[in-house]
Amino acid sequence: MKNELAVIIKESGLEQTKAQVLLDNFTGYFEIASEWEKKASVIVVTDASQKAEMQMARAGRLFLREKRIEIEKTRKKLKEQSLREGKAIDGFANVLKAGIVHIEEYLGKQEKFVEIKAAEIAELARVEMERKAEEDRLAKEEAERKKQERIQLENEELKKESIAKEKKVQAEREEAEVQRILLEEKAKAEREKAEAEKKELQKQARIERDKAEIERRELEDKVRKEQFEAEHKARIEKKALKEKAERERKIIEKKTKQAIAEQLAKVEAEKKEREKIQAKLDEQIECPFCHKTFSLKNEFEVCIYCSSTDIEYDPTGSGTWKCNFCHENWINK
Repeated sequence: MKNELAVIIKESGLEQTKAQVLLDNFTGYFEIASEWEKKASVIVVTDASQKAEMQMARAGRLFLREKRIEIEKTRKKLKEQSLREGKAIDGFANVLKAGIVHIEEYLGKQEKFVEIKAAEIAELARVEMERKAEEDRLAKEEAERKKQERIQLENEELKKESIAKEKKVQAEREEAEVQRILLEEKAKAEREKAEAEKKELQKQARIERDKAEIERRELEDKVRKEQFEAEHKARIEKKALKEKAERERKIIEKKTKQAIAEQLAKVEAEKKEREKIQAKLDEQIECPFCHKTFSLKNEFEVCIYCSSTDIEYDPTGSGTWKCNFCHENWINK
């Protein structure tokens, strides 16, 4: 390495003093590089258990890295003096760095022996896994091919059976369609009949309501007229028959109130009867299955066994009535 530096100095054409400056700045690094070139050659890592050697390699690499950085700093400092000195400095530095980098790379490999070895082992494992995966893939493809052949044969048999079943199902479907049409026509006729009956009941209920309203008004007018006539007569006879008229007035007034109460009770009873009829009409519903119209309440509104009114209807199942008092069940025909 010293011979290479002497050639660089000679070829650079520098003055002796300039050359001496370079030698003074870089000679120490020459000695360090030569020394570590010998030290590095004896550090050989061949096993992961050589912790001491790997530690020595690390220490040497870091030391040489530090020196290489110092050389670079020296180079930059000296090169600023002149261009000719810069060329000589670059030569020195390049020769030194080339030698040091070579040693540094070598020591780095010794230092990272475990990582490098692990990477090689991992690569071998990866190649082996890829080989096995390829073998598995080929085996699966062959098994899949045989499976598809078997499935194709089974599908052909199933296709023949399916054609026969489809013909049978089609015949049953056509028969079911005919039955469905017949049932729909029957249900439609029953719905129309129930609707007509419902309208007739509503019409009768309106007639009864109108009639009751007219009778109520006539009765109120009659009562008011009779009361007015009685009071008028009482006033005319008041002077002569004050006491008698007073008694008669009270009797008439009592009778009048009683008559009004009776008439109002009758009107109220008729009103309740009309509301009961209307409620029965409103309670009628249409079955979503057979489309018949019927009422959810018991026709008699009492238990046929104990006459209790605490009863309820179950429209979801068999259409039975249940008594919550005696717990008996029955079906209204």
